[in-house]
Amino acid sequence: MMGSGGGGQQLQQLQKQLEALDAEVEELEAEIDELETEHAEIDEAIDALDTLDSGSTVQVPIGGDAYLRAEIQDIDEVIVSLGGGYAAEQEQDNAVDALRSKQDTIEETIEETEAEIEELEDETEDLEKQAQAIQQRMQQQQQQQMSKMEEMQGGDE
Repeated sequence: MMGSGGGGQQLQQLQKQLEALDAEVEELEAEIDELETEHAEIDEAIDALDTLDSGSTVQVPIGGDAYLRAEIQDIDEVIVSLGGGYAAEQEQDNAVDALRSKQDTIEETIEETEAEIEELEDETEDLEKQAQAIQQRMQQQQQQQMSKMEEMQGGDE
């Protein structure tokens, strides 16, 4: 009887570990979604830099989903964020290179995150196998106990 109690505790522990792994996978998947959105936004910026010229009229976001029409004075003066709150003015070609470089970094981060998810999924699979093994052991123990009880009852007749 003691063994089955221990198995139950092990199953509860495994269940908690599985829930934690699921939560971690969800977080990482949300991170990937954000990175993919950022990647797509950079694509839009690169397209804009490739198609716009000085004198083009653009809509500039001013916050709160409001925009103003503005004319581009100089397409060769592009201000690109360098991260950490810093930005630098760059020529059009250099700005596109900087944006492509950002995209490369994002792609690497996505690949690393996907690899992390795979590892967590492997871990989940291992834990599920352990849980199944414990459940099978518990069932066998119960069956053995039932058999013993039946033998004892049969012996009394």
